[in-house]
Amino acid sequence: MLSTITRPLQAATLLLLVSIACFPRLSLAASQGSVKVGSYNCPPFVIEHNDNTYTGLSILLWQKIAQELQLEYEISNHGLQDLLNDVANGNLNIGVSCVSITPEREEILDFSHSYYETHLAIAVKRQGYLASLKSLFTNTKLLVVLGFVFLAASIVGGIYYLLEHRLNDKLYSMRSKKAQMVEGFILGLLFITKGPFNYFEFKTLPGRILTVMLAIFTTFFIASITAVLASTFTLGLLNSDIKGPNDLANLSVGAKKASTSSEFLIHHSIVHQSFDDIETLLEALDNEDVEAIVADDAVLKYLIKKSKESGQYEDLTVLPYRFEKQNYGLIIENNSPHREKLNRALLKIRQSPEWKQALHEYFAE
Repeated sequence: MLSTITRPLQAATLLLLVSIACFPRLSLAASQGSVKVGSYNCPPFVIEHNDNTYTGLSILLWQKIAQELQLEYEISNHGLQDLLNDVANGNLNIGVSCVSITPEREEILDFSHSYYETHLAIAVKRQGYLASLKSLFTNTKLLVVLGFVFLAASIVGGIYYLLEHRLNDKLYSMRSKKAQMVEGFILGLLFITKGPFNYFEFKTLPGRILTVMLAIFTTFFIASITAVLASTFTLGLLNSDIKGPNDLANLSVGAKKASTSSEFLIHHSIVHQSFDDIETLLEALDNEDVEAIVADDAVLKYLIKKSKESGQYEDLTVLPYRFEKQNYGLIIENNSPHREKLNRALLKIRQSPEWKQALHEYFAE
């Protein structure tokens, strides 16, 4: 009698277990109810609109994950530090924004797999023509290059003077010795900057041999000097001697509060001002309250590009130096049992044509 009762019970239990295994998405949605999602405004990853709606890459990713896992959710806006704290304290289930995965944050939070890789970058304000001209003459690289050119011209001119000044009236036409030495320097300078002279313009055999050797050397030398000078003049129009993060030590610098940019500057002992959000950070740079700002490369380029389209921040530019790789991930409650399901959905969406199209739309030059 007992066995006849337990068999249907066992069958029902087995059927329930099979249904849960076959429909994990439904069980996840039922177990969590409405998922509490926190957001931090960070274009183009999270773009908050006046009607309290959200768009952006991170929002698109979360919407597709929620659709894949059949989750209902509510999104609320928070500051960056508040977002991190609220997920860590359990007040929020998920954090969606441009949040970098760091060891320090991993101590109190979980993260999804990385869904976007970027770097830190430096933005500056283009200088006016007078300031640019001044910076060129105070640019250390330019001064070193010019010094090397003059030194090489003096050596070459001196050698030619010793070899040719008694025999070559064409190249050394001045009567005084000082004037002939000046002619020798001019000859060396022309040789270094212009290239080889005619072989037969020199009377002595050593002079002609030196001409052939220098002809080979100056071909490469002139190309190298031209490239260095072009780079120096181009960067001179941007901001004096900033070649990377180490050059920020003697400048007034800004970064977003509680961001990886601020942590990087603190770690490298670079004194800086902190700003509540990226918009006030860009405004401070445009108003010349700071000389340079540090933020995520993708965010800086997107915001400056969009601002220029509307006639704002036309003199701001991102320098061509990227450093300190950043990996963005969704913030998850610590020890969340649903992390694996979320990550599987994330990886699936990252391979989709829709995600690749979204990347192109936001970041196409």
